[in-house]
Amino acid sequence: MSPVATSVSSSTSLNTSLTHPLLEVRNLSVHFPFRRGGLLNAQRGFIRAVDGVSFQVAEGETLGIVGESGCGKSTTARAIVKLVRPTAGEVYLQGERIDHLSDLEMLPHRQNLQMIFQDPFASLNPRMTIGNIITEPMNIFKLYERTQRKLEAMRLMDLVGLNPRFLNRYPHEFSGGQRQRIGIARALAVQPRLIICDEPVSALDVSIQAQVINLLMELQEKLGLAYVFIAHDLAVVRHIAHRVGVMYLGRLVETAPKSALYTNPRHPYTKALLSAAPIPDPVAERERQRIELQGEVPSPEKIYAGCSFADRCPIAEASCRETLPVLQGGAHKVACFKADS
Repeated sequence: MSPVATSVSSSTSLNTSLTHPLLEVRNLSVHFPFRRGGLLNAQRGFIRAVDGVSFQVAEGETLGIVGESGCGKSTTARAIVKLVRPTAGEVYLQGERIDHLSDLEMLPHRQNLQMIFQDPFASLNPRMTIGNIITEPMNIFKLYERTQRKLEAMRLMDLVGLNPRFLNRYPHEFSGGQRQRIGIARALAVQPRLIICDEPVSALDVSIQAQVINLLMELQEKLGLAYVFIAHDLAVVRHIAHRVGVMYLGRLVETAPKSALYTNPRHPYTKALLSAAPIPDPVAERERQRIELQGEVPSPEKIYAGCSFADRCPIAEASCRETLPVLQGGAHKVACFKADS
């Protein structure tokens, strides 16, 4: 059982309108070319890491995105902040399109769009003090007077639960959980409205994960932040997210408010994921039926005429392999012809 399931207070529901979303992603795709190798080294095709993903995030909302390793979650996150360039699609931040901007044109938007990375050991410059790591974004965006930046860095250290006196220390002097708190403080340094969290607790000890999740939830309540929270741990997402999107092989196959997705999953893949997640109730754990999927996740280089999950789906029919299902519905969207079977 994940410690988060027992240590984290549940995220409150969010009643918000997506009429004017803070972030809107439309048909986002990221395809990477791959080659044969050898003397000719000819291009062989494309890896479809992300293939037509669309979603919205409102002010103060957390959208959780879950799925197996290699499904495109992190690539989606990196494409939003333009650490990788999208192949197709559109990304809007506060109603302004940003996916086509150059690095220089993108700079003003980065103040409102920050990222927390998965590996706290690799995401901090080992040659910089913690104070310089946190104040560097302030310098770039010319925030605060120079004499005030150290005071602001101290305030941020205290805000994320670290001793402000540690500003002159280096990253190697901190534990993994403390380094992730430093990464959070760095993201907050420019007063963003949206933070992309790319599996921010997966590299941490299980005893520390709940502390970091609680911190993110507290910061959201205090500062009105919005999150796109990438994770593979369903227990973590259940506590921090307001809405959840499930990805499979580069596509979103189901999106829904948290309560609806966990109590009434409609896509066969979502049902299989939830059936594999531990339940903190020994009786219920013994009595429930596990859905075992056949085969392995196929290669993202393969092109499907129909549903990419059809080969592993227990209820798939011939038509599922011939026509691609699209994500549709109201608040609870699903990309499956037999969703309620």
